[in-house]
Amino acid sequence: MSDPSPTTDSNASSEANNARDVSSLLRAKIRALPKTPGVYLMKDAQGRVIYIGKAKNLRSRVGSYFVKGAESDPRIRDWIGEVVDLDHLDADSEVDALLMEARLIKDIQPRHNADLKDDKSFPYLQITTGEDFPRVNFTREPRDRGVKLYGPFPRAKGLRGAIQVLQRIFKFRTCSLDIDEDDPRWRWFRPCLLHSINQCTAPCNLRIDKETYKKDIRRLRLFLEGKKDVVLREMEDEMKEASKALQFEKAARLRDELKALQNLNLRGNLEDHAQPEVFYQDPKKGLRGLQKVLNLPTTPRTIHGVDIAHLGGTETVGSLVTFIDGLPFKPGYRRYKIKSVKGIDDYASIREVVSRRIQGLQERDEPFPDIFLIDGGKGQLNAALDAFKALEVEVPTLISLAKQEEEIYVPGRPDPIVLSRRSFALRLLQYVRDESHRFAQHYHHMLRSKRTLGNDASD
Repeated sequence: MSDPSPTTDSNASSEANNARDVSSLLRAKIRALPKTPGVYLMKDAQGRVIYIGKAKNLRSRVGSYFVKGAESDPRIRDWIGEVVDLDHLDADSEVDALLMEARLIKDIQPRHNADLKDDKSFPYLQITTGEDFPRVNFTREPRDRGVKLYGPFPRAKGLRGAIQVLQRIFKFRTCSLDIDEDDPRWRWFRPCLLHSINQCTAPCNLRIDKETYKKDIRRLRLFLEGKKDVVLREMEDEMKEASKALQFEKAARLRDELKALQNLNLRGNLEDHAQPEVFYQDPKKGLRGLQKVLNLPTTPRTIHGVDIAHLGGTETVGSLVTFIDGLPFKPGYRRYKIKSVKGIDDYASIREVVSRRIQGLQERDEPFPDIFLIDGGKGQLNAALDAFKALEVEVPTLISLAKQEEEIYVPGRPDPIVLSRRSFALRLLQYVRDESHRFAQHYHHMLRSKRTLGNDASD
């Protein structure tokens, strides 16, 4: 066998030297990286960016690519050997880094970022544009029109975390409600938990006007486009103007949002951030769900809710609330001071309330609701059913909703219907039930107050 040629030995030696030089260069650059959030850019021998990523700690994250264990990582082992240089961009927070990463990937389109694709499409942050109160949401199936898209984002978990962090600052809505500022019924809609914890300004209850809300959305869009300094400057100027005009509530809100945005690096940890589980109502989905659950020929539009309130058998009252298209309709609310029942008898009280409602609708020649909802279990349902039979009136869709287990009872069915607690149909029924309970309790307290003051109360 002949000895290796000098040329072969020289080439091998040269390649080894080059590899050592590259390794030395990369180690030096990694040591120089800050331990702060940012975006890193991996480059090949031609200086082309072949991979982009974001990090909460740049030095630690980039260094993890070049340890011995990384050679067996299927996500990077096929291309990490191409990296001969790297660069980085600093970010104020992990959220900033995530948004910067998405913008750079979209602009540069590094070939190895495509390896992050799975059988689903990349996630996007989507903002609707044609609504009084634009909504912000995560989506893998972005709409073609009527929206502003940001992304694609390489990781769904990071995007979900960023939306939750940003919602604490800009307080936008993430629900799917179709809210029209000119529809006064929204004034009676109950906001979800996000409003209670100050993460949404509750446009669903018209607690913010559309112009102010759209200002918040505009600031969010500027931030998503990397114009954080512009947002901070605008908010500070608007806060000062509000203060000079003695609009102290507006100034305080802007002050809090400004502070939150300035301190984003302190609160923008995408891994640790947590948000409570929020079950909001969606009227349209709730009504469609009820049509399916109750086997109705058409989607219901009107719902009556009935409840009884008393204290130790005294001042027993009944309430009836009306919902149209899944929203409270206050002109349709009715109060009933129970006249025919002595002591505590919820069944008899329900029969009286339902009977008086039936007679009132007949006298005014008004249609019956699509759904009659009674607060309670099988006993309360049967009491309402007796009222229809006694008046020889055809029974509409009559159901009851029992507390605790939230079971739905239907006449003629031996077993109750049990829906998922996440069901939009159940949430709508709970909303009607809770509103009838609130209305009954309010009337009951009014009668007690009048009795205490020596005043008589009547229907």
